[in-house]
Amino acid sequence: MITPFRIDIPQADLDDLTDRLARTRWPDEVPDAAGEYGFPLVRLKELAEYWRTGYDWRIHEAALNELPHYITEIDGQNIHFVHVRSANPDALALILTHGWPGSFLEFLDVIEPLSRDFHLVIPSIPGYGFSGPTRERGWDAVRVARAWAELMRRLGYERYGAQGGDLGAGISMMLGAVAPEQVIGVHVNYLPTRPDPAVVVSATDEARLDKVRALIANRPPYQALTALTPQTIGYALTDSPVGQLVWIAERFAQWTDPATPVSDDRMLTDISLYWLTRTAASAGRFHHDTPRGGPLTCRVPLGVAVFAHDITQAVRPLAERLYDVRHWSEFDRGGHFAAMEVPDLLAGDVREFFQALGTAADR
Repeated sequence: MITPFRIDIPQADLDDLTDRLARTRWPDEVPDAAGEYGFPLVRLKELAEYWRTGYDWRIHEAALNELPHYITEIDGQNIHFVHVRSANPDALALILTHGWPGSFLEFLDVIEPLSRDFHLVIPSIPGYGFSGPTRERGWDAVRVARAWAELMRRLGYERYGAQGGDLGAGISMMLGAVAPEQVIGVHVNYLPTRPDPAVVVSATDEARLDKVRALIANRPPYQALTALTPQTIGYALTDSPVGQLVWIAERFAQWTDPATPVSDDRMLTDISLYWLTRTAASAGRFHHDTPRGGPLTCRVPLGVAVFAHDITQAVRPLAERLYDVRHWSEFDRGGHFAAMEVPDLLAGDVREFFQALGTAADR
């Protein structure tokens, strides 16, 4: 059964957040730190004070409730999703999957342009946001992909496309593996490609692979904590709003293009979603339960958008050894949160990819 859903955070939860922010115990910081030791204290105090006294959740909640939200249960887990139908009844359905530390909010600015050509399904990954905490182990990328296939079946979509970045890219590609008869193609805006000594690449691509080698050799601490001990870090993130704030704000600071920053209000809405739904630990469990390592499987045509300021940039010759790459775009602006940073570029690229697949003939 699919039921309508409305966001309605209890006022007591918002009052508790304000109270906790007012009672924050701040660490000291050496005068010349300049971010060397972590996120700058001055900037974090600025964000926390704005979250406490300037940011208004109710305004954003009201705006979000203008979208059609739904809840359904799949495989014992609540699944929240937004379902926006195109004015064109013959439009292709497209399921958009967010990543970490994002949420379904990532796609707010692409809903209008993409809904001209697609029926949009925008779910929250189990363990994230309004899908609520997962209640058992094993919610990895494969299980989520199977849940997405069931969700699309319930909505009556026999053929559809998939798009995602970060974790959403992996889930979308896995959806192409578990439901190849239904998924006509997958578009991603994040595709890690590991070095392969058997493949000769250009100097530009070699520089990209150097970034990958550096990440492999020096696994970022946030990634290790999230993937290895999500429960441990979950205590701090669930009990301290400033802890949750800096955990995500640092990712936005590091992963976005300085020329296309995400607004503080949009970022704080995303952070508030994690805080108010108490899903920091369960979001981390996805990282723990999804194996790292080898290439993902994808049995359908793939489109790739590469953004210059993303964590890493994909290398086409390596991608083409593994996947049926039909479309490849390179952009000189935009970072990891492309749907929020450069929604015009991402929406246009998604449209171009699926139009090139000849979607009208495939339906």
